[in-house]
Amino acid sequence: MCAIMGFSSKSVPLETVWQQFSRTISRGPDCSRIADIGRGWLCFHRLAIMGLTDEGMQPFELDGDYVVCNGELYGFRKWKEQLQARGYTFRSDSDCELLLPLYREYGLGMFRMLDAEFALVLYDHTTGALIAARDPIGIRPLYYGALDDGSLVYASEAKNLVGLCREIRPFPPGYYCVDGKFTRYCDITAVDAVSRDGLETVCSKIHQKLVAGVEKRMDADAPLGFLLSGGLDSSLVCAIAARLTDKPIRTFAIGMDTDAIDLKYAREVAEYLHTDHTEVYMTRQDVLDSLETVIALLGTWDITTIRASIGMYLCCKAIHERTDVRVLMTGEISDELFGYKYTDFAPSPEAFQEESCKRVRELHMYDVLRADRCISVNSLEARVPFGDLDFVRYVLSIDPQLKMNTYGKGKYLLRHAFEGGWLPYDILYREKAAFSDAVGHSMVDDLKAYAEEKYTDEEFRQRCQLYPYCTPFTKESLLYREIFEKYYPGQAPMIADYWMPNRSWEGCDVDDPSARVLSNYGKSGV
Repeated sequence: MCAIMGFSSKSVPLETVWQQFSRTISRGPDCSRIADIGRGWLCFHRLAIMGLTDEGMQPFELDGDYVVCNGELYGFRKWKEQLQARGYTFRSDSDCELLLPLYREYGLGMFRMLDAEFALVLYDHTTGALIAARDPIGIRPLYYGALDDGSLVYASEAKNLVGLCREIRPFPPGYYCVDGKFTRYCDITAVDAVSRDGLETVCSKIHQKLVAGVEKRMDADAPLGFLLSGGLDSSLVCAIAARLTDKPIRTFAIGMDTDAIDLKYAREVAEYLHTDHTEVYMTRQDVLDSLETVIALLGTWDITTIRASIGMYLCCKAIHERTDVRVLMTGEISDELFGYKYTDFAPSPEAFQEESCKRVRELHMYDVLRADRCISVNSLEARVPFGDLDFVRYVLSIDPQLKMNTYGKGKYLLRHAFEGGWLPYDILYREKAAFSDAVGHSMVDDLKAYAEEKYTDEEFRQRCQLYPYCTPFTKESLLYREIFEKYYPGQAPMIADYWMPNRSWEGCDVDDPSARVLSNYGKSGV
């Protein structure tokens, strides 16, 4: 995980550039550098993951071209061999050093060729163009805004741009931008042809592609760990990784000190897989004390994202303070592909597919944002196997009729794909529980009670009127919005909407994003 910034002009003094860029030093505490590219600046904070020597420090330069990239290029060694055969030489073992030679060979077409999660800014000295690009899902963060002179600034996080740009926006995933002109190079949700594979073939391919996605993400020169909630998704990632290595993997779980639901399941998985397991406990006071910090680091006012981030942040904070782990594997993006509790109410396969695609397109503002910020603020790197591009493309191409919950169990395809001893049966077929609920129902209850104490009913009605965009609708949502505005004044449109069930579906018209309010919650929270 690293931090980048790119300025297309020098209208901002270098001293100010350093001040703004230092706001994300936690993303790359190992080394910092700002390069003068003539027309502007390229900035880089490094967290060394691949190629740990000084030669791997960015910006990389090639005959006057420069690039800064926060990313991982999977399979980069094959690319490197091909480029070396064409006469290119490399100073480091960093995967990102390949970007400038790739750009020389393929131009802007290189972006659709990459198997990567990345955000980058590249300067082409022959044309004078400043080029920014982001991976198709938006796993690596990138924001942009305009200075008073109209020139653009790109940054890993919105906080780098607060005070510089009047309007801050997330850079759209799957796009590149050349001097302000955006072009989509990949729509990950576009299905060219629906797969007609039968159930068993589908599950076999799901199995094969997810294993491949985990395996390629285990390639790191820095120590690797795994977030383990005890739910299906993170448990599967751990189960695959445990089979791919001879050494016990290191797993980490968190829960409330009073009613943690996940911890017992995570412990069962850890014992089954023989992992080196660590449990972290949090208290009501820990939750309340960290709330403002979490909202400030996230840059969101969304209820679901904030709730789910508190446990993740505190767990990653403990990992950073107590261990040498630098890379964390997580289970995000499974729900968007295979379904939530609320997608059981999808009225048709077409509606299920449409909802799935919408969620994948918006992930960069919600779960992916959460994982990135909670992990990077603790100087760690997130890797997301369920976000593997080949895996995502295939799952989105599966006939949505097969993904509908007609089996009496959500995410059946994923569960069936890993039958045969990969996990204990009760874990493999455990009911879905949202992370913010499963760390302990008391956490969300404590947050709601805290917000209830902050405002009278009249104060709530009056203050909500101050926010016409995505107006808060509960005291909890008002509390989050007011904290957000303290750190990101006027920037609420960075987030599209509240991450809620599809209210147009029968059974989903609810006022709380927790799956606990749905009629099919069942045994999810036990």
